[in-house]
Amino acid sequence: MKSDAVKRGVERAGHRALLHAVGWRRAEIDKPFIGIVNSFTEIVPGHVHLRDIAEEVKAGVCSGGGVPFEFNTIAVGDGIAMNHPGMKYSLPSRELIADSVEIMAEAHAFDALVFIPNCDKIVPGMLMAAVRLNLPAIFISGGPMLAGRLRSKNGFLKVDTSSVFEAVGKVVRGEMTQEELEQLEEIACPGYGSCAGMFTANTMNCATEALGMGLPGNGTILAVDARRRQLAKEAGQRVMELLASEIRPRDIVNMDSIRNAFTVDMALGGSTNSVLHLMAIAHEAEVDFSLEMVNQISEHTPILCKLSPAGDYHLEDLGRAGGIAAVMKELQGLLNVESRTVSGKSVGEIIADSQVVDKEVIRSVANAYSATGGIAILFGNLAPEGAVVKRAAVAPEMMVHRGPSRVFDSEEEATAAIMSGSIKLGDVLVIRYEGPKGGPGMREMLTPTSLLIGMGLDKEVALITDGRFSGASRGAAIGHISPEAASKGPIAALTNGDMVKIDIPNHKLEVELSDEEISDRLARLVDFELKVKTGYLRYYAEKVSSGSTGAVFSR
Repeated sequence: MKSDAVKRGVERAGHRALLHAVGWRRAEIDKPFIGIVNSFTEIVPGHVHLRDIAEEVKAGVCSGGGVPFEFNTIAVGDGIAMNHPGMKYSLPSRELIADSVEIMAEAHAFDALVFIPNCDKIVPGMLMAAVRLNLPAIFISGGPMLAGRLRSKNGFLKVDTSSVFEAVGKVVRGEMTQEELEQLEEIACPGYGSCAGMFTANTMNCATEALGMGLPGNGTILAVDARRRQLAKEAGQRVMELLASEIRPRDIVNMDSIRNAFTVDMALGGSTNSVLHLMAIAHEAEVDFSLEMVNQISEHTPILCKLSPAGDYHLEDLGRAGGIAAVMKELQGLLNVESRTVSGKSVGEIIADSQVVDKEVIRSVANAYSATGGIAILFGNLAPEGAVVKRAAVAPEMMVHRGPSRVFDSEEEATAAIMSGSIKLGDVLVIRYEGPKGGPGMREMLTPTSLLIGMGLDKEVALITDGRFSGASRGAAIGHISPEAASKGPIAALTNGDMVKIDIPNHKLEVELSDEEISDRLARLVDFELKVKTGYLRYYAEKVSSGSTGAVFSR
């Protein structure tokens, strides 16, 4: 066992003395050391209950004959970090999480790992660490939050975090009072768990299940449901079986399973951030996965679910309707059903026992919302390396759009312009220098998109950026434009009034300028200067690669 390096041999006497100090007993010398990677924190609602999840995991490990040792990673709550400088640290935290897990696992010679994530960047950061280390591993998320219930004339209306962000625009427009907004604030998030819609956290937890690294139910069993704790105990027991069988993450995470995860993501209409994160995971697994392949999958995958923010259903409805296994059963003709999973069963064996309980929440392929998937990659002279849009959440009238650009060099400038009422119908808002390097940190633009929706502009105004979007964003919001402005991508050449053409069905994002004009404008630009001079963000900006490659570190 790998842990023999810290517990066997006369030269390890000092190591054993230190282990005794934390409660380890000599009688356990033959038992494997299992690292329990917990992302508990008291500031993030998706993580505040993870101590309880960890206790169940440890009970499962002990019952399976292992010795559990819990350690923590950081966890940024994106909703709280949104729309201020704190969001610059959100995506960069993914690399820190992966690196810190590597450090802890190697320094303490763990034999296997159980990962306990829940929100946004924590899930992919841990998945990156899992495939990098390639120790036997399993994931158990904290589970989704219940939707809130807002009293209305016709009973109760389901609401969530995106409802609150969008309500701000209604207040600005005079359609909602401050008192009504405060009432919504208090009931939109009724308890712990990852935010209730198909936002980034739940997108990635469902993708983890589809990828084969989480047990059935990992993506949809609610945080408040007793089955979540039962699943955690099962995960602790199962990791011991993975260790005994020497099944490792790279036996599970490969081209086939990544394609499965993207296919499920397309059917669910998941967050655009899934493209960044799944590509980063593929990079760590040494799987060559390109943006063109994302489009290939999307063009052959129907949208089967309309979950918030694209529709009125939430994760509680998806779980009740049959969960990810039921979605995969509907998609089985598009999946590699021989792919292995941490459950010990193949994808085909798992979905054989599943069924769709509610055919409105999970539609059949024959009755799909759309014949093509929820995410599209756009290319053109504005995005030579690609851009990403959540097609499932774009109004039909905005699938093709042509309008003059309104150019802003930061999210704050664009937000102020929207709130001032200076944005005209038909405009294409351009927010640049918010990419991985330029931000630095590739901030999410939930506030601008929510304001546009709340002010009734989302069916008339598009927004394009080299930054990215929250999974709660909807509308004609096109992000990850690559190369970014800081790398002198074409988006840096735009000036107010340039005509921008968006054609989502044909995967096009272009500006009506000649190649010569774009090149001349870029040549006249001064070299980009980093906005931060010290600290982690400076290091991040120097190391990070393009959003088109997953914004991973250049090594």
